[in-house]
This record gives sequence, structure tokens and C-alpha cells, in this order.
Amino acid sequence: MMSTVDLTRDGEIATLMLNNPGKLNAINLGMWLQLAENMAALSVDRDIRCIVLRGAGSEAFAAGGDLEEFVTARASLEQALHYHGQVAAALNAIADCPHPTIALIQGACIGGGLEIAGVCDLRICNESARFGAPINRLGFSMYPGEMEGLLKLAGAAVMKEILLEGRILNAGEAYEKGLVTRVVPDAQVADEAYATARRICAGAPLVAGWHKQWIRRLQSGRPLNDDEKAASFAFLDTEDYREGLAAFLEKRKPVFKAR
Repeated sequence: MMSTVDLTRDGEIATLMLNNPGKLNAINLGMWLQLAENMAALSVDRDIRCIVLRGAGSEAFAAGGDLEEFVTARASLEQALHYHGQVAAALNAIADCPHPTIALIQGACIGGGLEIAGVCDLRICNESARFGAPINRLGFSMYPGEMEGLLKLAGAAVMKEILLEGRILNAGEAYEKGLVTRVVPDAQVADEAYATARRICAGAPLVAGWHKQWIRRLQSGRPLNDDEKAASFAFLDTEDYREGLAAFLEKRKPVFKAR
């Protein structure tokens, strides 16, 4: 059966669905390439205000990489550098997206699935979700370009626990360690993820992008220079800022136009 990354739209919300039937949505190279291409297109789509990433069905977000492919597609150093360079490119496309991203996690979120979730802005999972990267039992290490997002999210101590023990965490443990944003009952996870997306869409889209930009910039640890401080007030020249203030004063819902 075909393995795909399926794109659907519902108004301002786009959904990317990891779909590899019979393999718990394990991600192969073709899917990584599709993921990067879709994210690149959505990133410049001004009609989109939030992107939800999820797995097909309810058993798995993604149960890691498609290991059967490694025998042929990742057998040499040259192949491995190409393969994992493409994986890192897809993860960077998610991390760098100006639109807010939500990982809707059901069931297994392992290896590459955990890497994808880790670079999303928010991660909403069900109580049955489980997380980990037990690749120490397979004899290979996580590519540094894939480790970066998870390291920024959870820190060195949690990364060492995940990679050195190879233990699978339940949803409660993942929440305690900062790997997920919210844990909800199994039957409510999709509703909660899309309700979250709608709350994001109700805000000013330019502001969402700026908040992502400044959070990333501040994480560098370098102080802002005068030009950056001035740039943080770019909203003063936007229609959305004037609309937001007017709507507040007139006690009505704002209508933002991303300009």
C-alpha cells in the first residue's frame, strides 16, 4: 500500500496526515520529502493560520522510521548523510514555519514521530499515547540534526534518559518531562487539538508569527540590539493592530486580515 503525507484544508486550518498503512505510520524517505514539500508550500500560504500534524487512524502518530528501508537506502555513509539530511530538512521546515503548528498525538509517537512532534509548537496527546526512541537496541544513534529540536524542547537530562535507557514513556511521564503540552482522554484528543487550532486562528496571524520569531530569537541568549527592539513594534503599522484595538473598544470580535 502507498505511504503518503496527506494534505487537507478546513478553512484556515491545514492538516498533514502521516499515512503508512500496516506500519503504524512509520516514516520512509518519500514521506520525509513529502512532509518538507508540504510544509514549504503551507509556510507561504497566507490563507492558512494553523497546521495540525497527525497520524492516520488512532493507533499511532508515527512509530518511527521505516526500518525495512534502511537496509537499502541507508547502507553506506553517503546514503546515510543524504537520507538523514532530508529528515533534518523536513524537521527544520516544521520548526521554521511562520504558522503555528500542533501535533495531534494518538498512540505510538516513537523515533521519527517523536522528532516531528518535538519541533511542533504545541503537542496535544491522548492518555494512551506513548513516547520514546529505543534506537540503542537497534545499534544506531540519533542523527544530531534530528536531535536538535528535542534537545531544545526537553533539555539534556530528558534526552539522555530517552536515548540511554531506550525506555518508552506513557503520556503522564511525557507531560511531566515537558515533552507534551496537554494530555486529554482518548475520545477527546482530536476535538481538543482542533479547538486549539481554532483558538489560534481567532488571534492575529501576524502576531502569531512574530511571537514564534521572538521566542526563537530570545532563546539564543544574546541581548537584543536597538534595531531588533524597534522591529518588535512592527505591529504598530498593521491594519490588524488597528482592527484589534477598535474591536476591543467597540466590544465586538475582531476580523483580522494578516496585513
